Amino acid sequence: MKIAMIGDLHYPAINEEVLGLKEARTAFYETFMNFFLDIEADFHVSIGDLTNFGLPNELEEIYSIIRQKDRTFYHALGNHDVYAMTKKEVLAITGQKQYHSFENEKAVFAFLDTAREMNYEDWGGWMDDEQLHWFEEVVAASGSKPLLVFAHHPVYNTTTRSDGEKGSIHRDIDMWKVLSQKKGQGVYFNGHTHVDSIVQQNNWTFVQKSACLDQQALRVIEIGQEEISVSAIDLDDDFLVEKAGFIAGNIPHFGPTPAARGTQEQRECRIPLNAAAYQL
Repeated sequence: MKIAMIGDLHYPAINEEVLGLKEARTAFYETFMNFFLDIEADFHVSIGDLTNFGLPNELEEIYSIIRQKDRTFYHALGNHDVYAMTKKEVLAITGQKQYHSFENEKAVFAFLDTAREMNYEDWGGWMDDEQLHWFEEVVAASGSKPLLVFAHHPVYNTTTRSDGEKGSIHRDIDMWKVLSQKKGQGVYFNGHTHVDSIVQQNNWTFVQKSACLDQQALRVIEIGQEEISVSAIDLDDDFLVEKAGFIAGNIPHFGPTPAARGTQEQRECRIPLNAAAYQL
């Protein structure tokens, strides 16, 4: 089974008075998204901040690109996705669920909502009691079957920069009370901090993805009988690098992260399913 994943796309509304910015946005995002969506996979995932401010035109335009392809696409809400509108309004445009789970013969999959609604002053993560209770039931019911969780915010003090202010789900939310109930292997995918990072804690592997404007890259997750593998795929294209830099320098609410790219060990891993061992 194969999953293709991106993080922190930040598709923006733009100032059309900036010469060439509209053309750069079209060229970059259509090229990048077509590459991503052309990867053969069982489903494709965005782990949040698909848009730069959650404006109606941002959501409608990026989803118009996505819907040109016949793909199963899941979008976990990020803080930037719900700055301009309520979650209900955003979900009405995207057709997504706020949070949900499903399973097949390979694994259990959970998609969380860790974003605060219309709170531009606090970009840290949060989950209410209702969702936490639901998630606890998902973890418990998964048994020893592999559990893959997709969320925007990291769990506090796991991946790089997740211990910083507003860099994770709030530390007062005891995520480990829920995660520790997992039997077998769990994998938690997140973005938010714009830095590649992979960390193993207990029987959980935390995989963090950088922003697409900083690195033109995505992840492919493959679930086999004996292991789960996470691979990095780069779009080595000087044209995209140039357009990404131009866009990042001319939009609000986004700041480039120079140290976004991690080492191979921070971008790829193999997780054996028959033991607690972990391989880079």
